[in-house]
Amino acid sequence: MPTDESPKFTLVERLLAYTSISIIGVAVLSYLVTLIVGLSGGRELLADGLWQVVTWIAFYGLPIGFVLLIALLVISFTRRGRTARGAARE
Repeated sequence: MPTDESPKFTLVERLLAYTSISIIGVAVLSYLVTLIVGLSGGRELLADGLWQVVTWIAFYGLPIGFVLLIALLVISFTRRGRTARGAARE
């Protein structure tokens, strides 16, 4: 049952949350695919064609996703701090 005290998430927070989870999920999947292809087809196969993109996503997707997640936490804690200070003044 929602009350007036329930947190209201802004569009930026929702966007950061969904984007970071999506990027992290795709990065983990591409890491597993890179591992499977590398073991079955050899490392030379990963150097050609579309596999370069999959490998790039596996290398850089997790750090990008975690940076977005940290940005979400900073924004969320800042908003909660402002809300708590505003409530304490009243």
